[in-house]
Amino acid sequence: MRSSWNESDDYEQSDEKEGRAWKLVEDLAQGALKEQRRARRWGIFFKLLTFTWLFVSIGVVYNAMQVDASGAPTSTSHTALVELNGVIGTDDVNADSVVTGLRAAFEDKGTKGVILRINSPGGSPVQSGYIYDEIRRLRDLYPETPLYAVVMDIGASGGYYVAAAADKIYADKASLVGSIGVISSGFGFVEAMKKLGVTRRTYTAGEFKAFNDPFQPQDSEATQRWQQSLDTIHNQFINVVKQGRGDRLAEDSDIFSGMVWTGEQAVELGLLDGLGSSGYVAREVIGEEEIVDFSLRLTPFERFARDFGVGVASTAVKVLGLDSLSLK
Repeated sequence: MRSSWNESDDYEQSDEKEGRAWKLVEDLAQGALKEQRRARRWGIFFKLLTFTWLFVSIGVVYNAMQVDASGAPTSTSHTALVELNGVIGTDDVNADSVVTGLRAAFEDKGTKGVILRINSPGGSPVQSGYIYDEIRRLRDLYPETPLYAVVMDIGASGGYYVAAAADKIYADKASLVGSIGVISSGFGFVEAMKKLGVTRRTYTAGEFKAFNDPFQPQDSEATQRWQQSLDTIHNQFINVVKQGRGDRLAEDSDIFSGMVWTGEQAVELGLLDGLGSSGYVAREVIGEEEIVDFSLRLTPFERFARDFGVGVASTAVKVLGLDSLSLK
């Protein structure tokens, strides 16, 4: 009996030792997990802190390199500059941003003259017309403040449409100027579809809703109507140029053919008033060499917010299946 009792006692002691060992292992494991969680939280915190610091630093440096769109002048008298650089109607070059810069330039009491520096192949006729109309309104509102357009590499189509509203237009001898016309282009894949044995299925409400579908044969009546629309816009363009340039235009029908001219040729045709840069116009024409930039530019934060918003909206549209619908 004593031997059996001792054996049972040994088992109990053994179980107690194993229990303490497992308890110790469990405590160590939980401590390690806590340390990992704590380290992970601090890691996330420092990463966010670093990202925030980097983002703020970029914003500060970027803003320090830019002139405020409010155009706080460095002297009592200056030449105001507004940039129009890119395709008109895009996110970075739209009528609202250009017009905002122009209004600030004209409203500033130190502005002796305004230069609209253009480097654009054209773009939206609607937004070009908006800028043109606003320039004419501002010139009437501030008759003592002249506005000059200066073309850089190219001032064509909608770019020249806008320039026509200026008091005078200047460019470099090698600048490309003109392209007074309207274009609408596309492709036709009807024959290719036949060879591939593919059938196009399109459902519309409206007789001419799909008239420009590249996978269907052209409809003669729809094509004629579309051409009339293009001719109407072209005539509007021609009238705007004639209104802005007046009797300075040469008697040459090719001016409105859609051709692009060099700066030297454009002077002869009356599309330009002379050859010169922004610095030349500020110094020799306006008489105020100091230039203050009133161009409206997005800060890095605004650009990030815009791009992020567009991305979220685009994803939402695709998820909801709304990308297959169109009112174009």
